[in-house]
Amino acid sequence: MMAASLLRRDKKSTAAHLKADLKRTDNSSGLRQLQELLDSVLNPERGSDPEALEWCKWLLAGGDGFDEFCRTVRSYDNATLCGLVWTANFVAYRCRTCGISPCMSLCAECFNNGDHTGHDFNMFRSQAGGACDCGDGNVMRESGFCSRHRLKTGENVPSVPRDLLLMSEMVLPRFIITIIQYLRDGYTEPESAADRDLQKVLQQLEPHISFLEELTKMGGAMRTVLTKILTNQQTFKELSMGQEENVYAKRNYEKYLSALKSSGLVSVEEKGAGGAGAGATDTPAGAGALSLLGATAAASLEDSSKEEDQDGLQGVGQRKRVKLSSSTKDPSIMDTLKHKCFLEELLFWTIKYEFPQKMVTFLLNMLPDQDYKITFTKTFVQHYAFIMKTLMKSHESDTMSNRIVHISVQLFSNEELARHVTEECQLLDIMVTVLLYMMESCLIKSELQDEENNRHVVVNCGEALLKNNTYWPLVSDFINILSHQSVAKRFLEDHSLLLLWMSFVSFFQGMNLNKRELNEHVEFESQTYYAAFAAELEACAQPMWGLLTHCKVKETQEYTKTVVRYCLETLQMWFDAIGFVDEPALNQLTFHLPLHRYYAMFLSKGVKCQGLDLDSLLPDQEMLMKIMVHPLQIQASLSEIHSNMWVRNGLQIKGQAMTYVQSHFCNSMIDPDIYLLQVCASRLDPDYFISSVFERFKVVDLLTMASQHQNAVLDSEQERPMLEGALTFLVILSSLRIHLGMSDDEILRAEMVSQLCMNDRTHSSLLDLIPENPNPKSGVVPGSCSFEEMLSAVADFKAPVFEPGGSMQQGMYTPKAEVWEKEFDPIMVILRTVYRRDVQSAMDRYAAFLKQSGVHTGNPWPPYKERTPLHPCYKGLVRLLHCKTLHIVIFTLLYKIWMDHQNMSEHVLCMVLYLIELGLDNQVQDDKVEEEPCIEEHCHDSWFPGTSLLSNLHHVINFVRVRVPETAPEVERKRERERERETPPSTSSESATFGQNLREAQVFSLVAERRRKFQEIINRSNHEASQAVRPKSSSSRWLPPGSPPQLVTEILEIRESMLSLLVKLHQKLSAKQNSLSLSWLAEVDPAHHAHGDGLTAIERILAKASARSRHSKRCLQEICGKVCPPIPPKKNSPGDKKSMDKEERRQRARERQQKLLAEFASRQKSFMETAMDVESPETDAVMDVGSAEPLDSEVLYDCVICGQSGPSTEDRPTGLVVLLQASSVLGHRCRSDTPKRLPTTDEEHIYPEDTCGATNDVRLSLMQRYFKDSSCLQSVSVGWDGGVYVQTCGHTLHIDCHKSYMESLRNDQVLQGFSVDKGEFTCPLCRQFANSVLPCRPGRGIETPAWHAPSNKSMSTLVKEVEDLQEQLGIFPVSASVKQRDPILAESNLSKEMESVIKDIKNTTQKKYMDYGKNPGSPDNDFLFMYSVARTNLELELVHRGGNLCSGGASAAAKRSCLNQLFHVLAMHMRLYSIDSAYNPWTRLTQSTHSRETEFCDDERPEVPMLFRDVPSLLIIFILTMPQPLRKEHFTCVVKVLYSLQYTQALAALSIRFSREERLAWSNTGAAKKNMPNSDKSWESLLGHVISELTKAKDVYDTNSEEALMLSSSVWSPQSIEFTLQQFCLPFLRLSCLLQHHLYGDSLPGCQVHCMDVEEEFSLLTGCLSLAGSVQSSGSMSSAAGLEWNLNAFDLINQWCSEVIDLSSSPSQQSVSLLVQDPQWAAPRLLHLPDNYNTIFQYYHRKSCTSCGKTPKDPALCLVCGAFVCLKGHCCKQQGVCECVLHSQHCGAATGIFLLVNASVIIIIRGHRFCLWGSVYLDAHGEEDRDLRRGKPLYLCEERYRVLEQQWVSHTFDHINKRWGPHYNGL
Repeated sequence: MMAASLLRRDKKSTAAHLKADLKRTDNSSGLRQLQELLDSVLNPERGSDPEALEWCKWLLAGGDGFDEFCRTVRSYDNATLCGLVWTANFVAYRCRTCGISPCMSLCAECFNNGDHTGHDFNMFRSQAGGACDCGDGNVMRESGFCSRHRLKTGENVPSVPRDLLLMSEMVLPRFIITIIQYLRDGYTEPESAADRDLQKVLQQLEPHISFLEELTKMGGAMRTVLTKILTNQQTFKELSMGQEENVYAKRNYEKYLSALKSSGLVSVEEKGAGGAGAGATDTPAGAGALSLLGATAAASLEDSSKEEDQDGLQGVGQRKRVKLSSSTKDPSIMDTLKHKCFLEELLFWTIKYEFPQKMVTFLLNMLPDQDYKITFTKTFVQHYAFIMKTLMKSHESDTMSNRIVHISVQLFSNEELARHVTEECQLLDIMVTVLLYMMESCLIKSELQDEENNRHVVVNCGEALLKNNTYWPLVSDFINILSHQSVAKRFLEDHSLLLLWMSFVSFFQGMNLNKRELNEHVEFESQTYYAAFAAELEACAQPMWGLLTHCKVKETQEYTKTVVRYCLETLQMWFDAIGFVDEPALNQLTFHLPLHRYYAMFLSKGVKCQGLDLDSLLPDQEMLMKIMVHPLQIQASLSEIHSNMWVRNGLQIKGQAMTYVQSHFCNSMIDPDIYLLQVCASRLDPDYFISSVFERFKVVDLLTMASQHQNAVLDSEQERPMLEGALTFLVILSSLRIHLGMSDDEILRAEMVSQLCMNDRTHSSLLDLIPENPNPKSGVVPGSCSFEEMLSAVADFKAPVFEPGGSMQQGMYTPKAEVWEKEFDPIMVILRTVYRRDVQSAMDRYAAFLKQSGVHTGNPWPPYKERTPLHPCYKGLVRLLHCKTLHIVIFTLLYKIWMDHQNMSEHVLCMVLYLIELGLDNQVQDDKVEEEPCIEEHCHDSWFPGTSLLSNLHHVINFVRVRVPETAPEVERKRERERERETPPSTSSESATFGQNLREAQVFSLVAERRRKFQEIINRSNHEASQAVRPKSSSSRWLPPGSPPQLVTEILEIRESMLSLLVKLHQKLSAKQNSLSLSWLAEVDPAHHAHGDGLTAIERILAKASARSRHSKRCLQEICGKVCPPIPPKKNSPGDKKSMDKEERRQRARERQQKLLAEFASRQKSFMETAMDVESPETDAVMDVGSAEPLDSEVLYDCVICGQSGPSTEDRPTGLVVLLQASSVLGHRCRSDTPKRLPTTDEEHIYPEDTCGATNDVRLSLMQRYFKDSSCLQSVSVGWDGGVYVQTCGHTLHIDCHKSYMESLRNDQVLQGFSVDKGEFTCPLCRQFANSVLPCRPGRGIETPAWHAPSNKSMSTLVKEVEDLQEQLGIFPVSASVKQRDPILAESNLSKEMESVIKDIKNTTQKKYMDYGKNPGSPDNDFLFMYSVARTNLELELVHRGGNLCSGGASAAAKRSCLNQLFHVLAMHMRLYSIDSAYNPWTRLTQSTHSRETEFCDDERPEVPMLFRDVPSLLIIFILTMPQPLRKEHFTCVVKVLYSLQYTQALAALSIRFSREERLAWSNTGAAKKNMPNSDKSWESLLGHVISELTKAKDVYDTNSEEALMLSSSVWSPQSIEFTLQQFCLPFLRLSCLLQHHLYGDSLPGCQVHCMDVEEEFSLLTGCLSLAGSVQSSGSMSSAAGLEWNLNAFDLINQWCSEVIDLSSSPSQQSVSLLVQDPQWAAPRLLHLPDNYNTIFQYYHRKSCTSCGKTPKDPALCLVCGAFVCLKGHCCKQQGVCECVLHSQHCGAATGIFLLVNASVIIIIRGHRFCLWGSVYLDAHGEEDRDLRRGKPLYLCEERYRVLEQQWVSHTFDHINKRWGPHYNGL
């Protein structure tokens, strides 16, 4: 009852009262009260209740506020670790310089507060989550700690007062048991409830766990309390079972027990079945492991149908799973779980609920507490088996894996902890056992070798466990703990563990077996090979590399010996299990031999680092023969795959071959294999080895002297690639030194050179391509510090250039010249290429280098490279090059190539020569190399006398016995000879010698050779008498039944030696009779012979041979001496001309090809110059249709579709291909030249008010408030934002042709990137993007000189003429014939087209950019829009020309411009509107009208005063509304009249900037000058007049006098006034000048000075517009001199000013501020970006979006205005349009440039399409880092940013970027 009364009181006082009670020494009553209170508050049956949490908070605080309490506790925080826990996708840092463990990571705060300058660090996105290691000396070096954790904060923190946490110790245990009871209660087994909803339970618990998490963040003091509670066994006992009377708790506890029971790793029914297995615990683990391989014979193949259903195994070939009934496991590891404290049960439920994120974070947040860390790690290990069991069952195994590793990586990265757990909790045993258990769930019978009786089991790569990589958390933990030396040593010392491990590795031996399809193409290409390669790399190779790092020194020899011993034992068991004797099964291939590779790598390490003797580690010869079979099989199969023999197995088999040699796999796969074969070759009989190689490669039958042969196993087109493969393999085998004596640095250098020779590489791709040592501890490469040094030693850096075509180059490394010269090693390149084309690429680059450096111009052969000396252990490898078998093969091939037999190739010769040269360079030591010919001519395999290559080179072979088909030419020849023989022989001796030769003729059968050697070796090892069993000859062995013609034995007369064949080949290649003269040998210079083609190679070999042996030299001289013309070999095939012919034909073909190519190139170049030119500064007017002056009267246009040339006519108009696009570039201009900065702190902002667009909008709306709408709409231009820009590629086409072209595009389904329905197409000629056609008007291009003639008419006459012209508005020039018939209905094709273009123009921009008037759709509105289009295009062209007309930036702009045509189209359209003559501004500009105030009714608003109007707009209106073509004199007249208005505006604007005193002074000066002659051309008098007039208006000058004073502190001098006036008028003059250039073809004022001053430009422009009346010396040009008034200047000014003065009395006086205007705008610029990308990233990647308040998943920044938007975010969608697209419409009229913050790339949105532009941020090596995958620091690349800006300003995104796609409003 007491509890009830407590509950009624307020929480604060209750808490205070209880705390006081509990502080007493006798606290029993307080305890009782508290318990009762808690019983009712934390009653689990009430469900999750926010009230309960509130109570807990108050109780913990014991009377204070909870926040107050938090602060107090924090002040006692003694933690020295950061320990911040993060979840997936968090951005963290890793510094390799500071890290001890490779998993070290830092949060951004600690990283930025530490000093990591110059370190090797990167930023990364966490995949699984992690925790910050700052302050943890076990994981990182102290120098890297941040400033906060560097101080040992622990020492000076006061100790915690006892009563502060008193309540916490009482309340929290109850709180935690409540959570546990919830978890118990909510859990249902997967079987029982189909819809078990664990998520619901977790959601209810969310607030509770968050509360716990909050507590952990209070710091060390609170964590200590929590640790005590979580690990206290007593409390757990008391609370866990529940008290007697509490039924709920009891039921709850039973649930827990049943859950615990069902988690035993052997489920109940299995226990029944395999009881015996589980019971046999007394067998030690080791014995069990050994029995694994043996016992699998008895593997119970129970029909596991139940499991198959569960795992959906139907797909995987219905192979039965195998269950092992062996007692490998110590059941205690797998079955027992007992919980002794809260922590253990919490972890148990965390696992049961599949690692909910909140729980994981809570458990990890506690880790900074040392006691907790140890207990938790032990608990984790204790549950390890259970975790993995749950993982295997889970449906969300990916998420769960990540969460598991999130925890384990924090625990196992710490060496001390790992060692502790290994010793105390058998961590290693647990891990290996669990791994075994895991893999045993998916074993199948191996079918390698003996399919029926195979007793070996392998993993099934189709199982989910392997396919989804479910095992990786386990493996990654295992690799992690093996990286600690102390743990790895324990592992290597524990023999039973090693045995278990070997049996685990043997599960992968021979997995994913491929069988060659011989008939049908395989139906279903399985992709299981991904899983297989990943499994071997992760589960076998990486632990192996981990172990190898600890076997580096002599002291660890024993470990290596043990591993090697177990490898051999396991291999032997494997051979027995698969029933392998001596021949591999045909057409089977597995790439997975991890046991072989373990053996190889430990051998290599032992010899290289531990000084072990190789022979002590090798088995007997018989075993070596077995070991070499499978790796050799792989090498031969690689060749078969590349020869298309496996093509019916589908693409995946090529994928396997590529993966096998790919950079991440090669040093765990192909390298150990080749090394193992090298070891076998160095220890086995070389003849046996060589013959095995040729037999495996299936080219034995090809190696015959006969010109024809039968090959039973290969098609003839496969013979050549297979022979090349075999020879190349032998070259690699005998020349590769990676494991045979190269140091780590030499290896790195060789790898780097081979990659750079294939292609120039970026730094990151090079890092990726160099096979790293996959041991995670080792950083990047062996000796990683030397990567950069090595790179700078072998390569030059090519800075990223930007190509004009627009493709972005990255910074590349390219090999130095001396590398090509001395180090290019084609053999290494062949070994390392994934794609065959890379070998060709390397050779092409090598050839290019030789050509460029003038060493060799033809087609070079791969250069021969000297090798590093062999390690003494491997000297035996050289014997390969010195064995008779190889020499016979070499001799045969040289002969065949000389005789032009089929299937020989240059590559074959090249490899043969390479082998000869290797043999010459590597002599066998023990032979005495002084060779006078031996006497043993008739030894049993008598081809050659000895084994030394040097002595065999000059050995002459006379006769050879061959087996040939009866149809072969040799048989024919023999018959001929026999017919000749019928005549009696001239001497008897001849026939005698012939008979003798028959006995001497050589027979050669590789297979027989191999059998004999094999037998010898076997017998020797069996200690039997050596009886050489000669098996049957090879031909009979291979013969398939029913074969083609019978083989017969023939004898060929050869009489050649290898040397003589080489000389003959030299003649054949050089196509000269005696290419080697006698004197040649004397003058040979070996240096010259390093590079070149086959000739050079042969010369080099002959030179070496004669240098090394006197005998060879003698023979050579003899051969060269008696060089008689070689008998041309008998023609084998009628089609084959003599080789010389062949060479000549080749030469001619090559020349023809060169000629064609040159011609094509020149054509292409001329086309490029005219058409494609986007940015090259060619002459001004190449493409400007209107600007070249034609001699004839009409302009002719070429149609690029039909190819006809002709004028544009009314009926068949021609048009220009144009692209119309809306543009807001002009509107984004600002006043200042420096671009705005992108804000990167909260203090910085961008204000858009000062842009050109905003200013003009404000101006127009202010006008519309006070003046008549129609008048307003003629006083300004719009189109600053959303104006339509028209550009052309310069090509023309007939409009009807274009229509049919569009039709064909519409029917063509395959569309790239543009939509035909919107009228988009690409120019048929230059493929530039376009979307409309602009009709060219018929007639002359540029008006004839008559229109140009300078007039002498007076100004007033011209003014009158202009006025008359304006009256003729409605008249429209239509062709005369139509006029006569019906002037109204006359509508030609031309005018139709013109109207459709106008429609296109209107559709280009959005509605809001066209309706500025009060009543949308009124003609005034339309009128305003039309003349603004002209204005926009003029202004943009000015911008493209660099802002003025004299800086020569003309070329590109002129080419794209089509203003002439555009003007005519607009003019035609504008003339449909007439301007009411009463309102025609012309009259107000040129006549003094009488005051019209009386006419105003009260409600009608006044017109806009002339002084407020925009003068360039008026100019365009006048020109467009007057009949075209306009005489130039009239144009000039209009300009003059408008100039005087512009000038008066300048004076008015200037006068407002004066202070009151200055105004007084200047008006007096002016008044004084007024009466002087020419006073209307002196600015002083005019200024004075303006001031005196405007002073009459009351508001003009006094509104801002105070501010004005503040602004102009400087005093105005006449010079500064003159300068200001000129500057004010310049924009108008530039526009007029440009317009004149387009209308009349006048050249623009040329001036090559880039930095022009205002005065110079001003005088040039006025001159050009013939404004300068009496031109004075250009230096002191006065701006007023250009004024020409047609009536009294002062009257006109009075009139203009009076319009303003009248306003001041009317309500619209506010508008006076419109007098202040400034037409100057700086060039448009994108925002200024910070130099370091990190500045942007750190500020924006977590910033919340302004519109939706969330942190966007993909934040983006607009580079034009700095807006922060969500890319693809559904949160900010409006009407189905995402925010980036919306913003691109508001900000850039459908052009947007966005920087994607998380990816560092820029995307461009143009209308309905978008493209990835690339990045303007590059790393130190000049590379982009898209998606920030590498996370290296990035810096702004100014050139790229300039290019981006330039493409934006010049509107060329569409042309330059090629990869566009639709965005469907989803960005």
